[in-house]
Amino acid sequence: MTPRERFEALKDHYVELVQVNRQLEEQLAAADDRQDQLTAEVDRLERENDTLKSSSLYVATAEELTVDGVVVKQHGNNQEVLTEVSPSLRDEMEAGDRVAINDSFNVQTILDPETDARAQAMQVDESPEVTYDDIGGLEEQILEVREAVEEPLVNAAQFREVGVDPPSGVLLHGPPGTGKTMLAKAVANQTDATFIKMAGSELVQKFIGEGARLVRDLFELASEREPAVIFIDEIDAIAAKRTESKTSGDAEVQRTMMQLLSEMDGFDDRGEIRIVAATNRFDMLDRAILRPGRFDRLIEVPLPDWDARQRILEIHTREMNLAAGVDMADLAGETDGFSGAELASLATEAGMFAIRDGRTEVGMVDFEDALQKVRDDEDTAGRPIAFA
Repeated sequence: MTPRERFEALKDHYVELVQVNRQLEEQLAAADDRQDQLTAEVDRLERENDTLKSSSLYVATAEELTVDGVVVKQHGNNQEVLTEVSPSLRDEMEAGDRVAINDSFNVQTILDPETDARAQAMQVDESPEVTYDDIGGLEEQILEVREAVEEPLVNAAQFREVGVDPPSGVLLHGPPGTGKTMLAKAVANQTDATFIKMAGSELVQKFIGEGARLVRDLFELASEREPAVIFIDEIDAIAAKRTESKTSGDAEVQRTMMQLLSEMDGFDDRGEIRIVAATNRFDMLDRAILRPGRFDRLIEVPLPDWDARQRILEIHTREMNLAAGVDMADLAGETDGFSGAELASLATEAGMFAIRDGRTEVGMVDFEDALQKVRDDEDTAGRPIAFA
């Protein structure tokens, strides 16, 4: 072969070797990927095998810590057993802790305290957008709520220096739509404390003892998250006057109320936990829950007067595109007896009338039409619908 022919032959052979090398590298990479997949599958199967071979653990309560070990009571059969515990767990364990035990009753781990999931769901994670500036005509009520709820959490040292205990609870009462719930939302917005909101009807449960347990779990949750504010809306659902009724439903409601009374003024100090409740049926409440020590401040939230109505209308129309002729003072004079919620509805209806006419400005005529509509709705409230 000539030198050129030999060079061309070597060049072709080199190209073939490069192609073979590339194919082998691709096969090696695929084999590595397959090995990783098989390794992960083997790890999963090993974990499943270990789980199947491991014995089940049982929930128990550590009743007493002794020199010889710990006395545990297994849930379900209430059997008490003296068993051993490792030194590391014993240092962390206290009487009353929930623990997990095996078939030999040896303590394996310490469990978190039991809390009803319904109680966890009542915790408000994000602060409401309502502020005190959004509430009109309730300056005195706002001051009293801030003194009773915010100040003890923010300036606890001042109360200790003065030598007085802050009010333990605040009850807001008044007609519907006057701003009781908005006051509670503003408190939640202003304080960094954990805010737990519930409705009184949520505490009325079907089975015996469930309502009382939920109340207990709510206060335990508040103690774990303190400083905390507990807001009970429509508290008359569980705190109505006790009667001689023997029905199981009434008896369960009364048991729930007694648990609430016990939690509000029990032997243990509640710490930095404040209670705010609201109702529009003050006349229905049992006297036991109204006594000082449970609700130290009974704050009435009345229907707004002329000045308050004007301020509420200004709040609800500050984002509206109003015409030059809109006079809030005149509207406040024509809405005597309206609640804050009805005034908010009046502003919304006025905007809807402007939209219906294809306008971007809300005029005085829209408010007059809205006022007539709201009054007509009030006149027909509670009446049956007549069909032609």
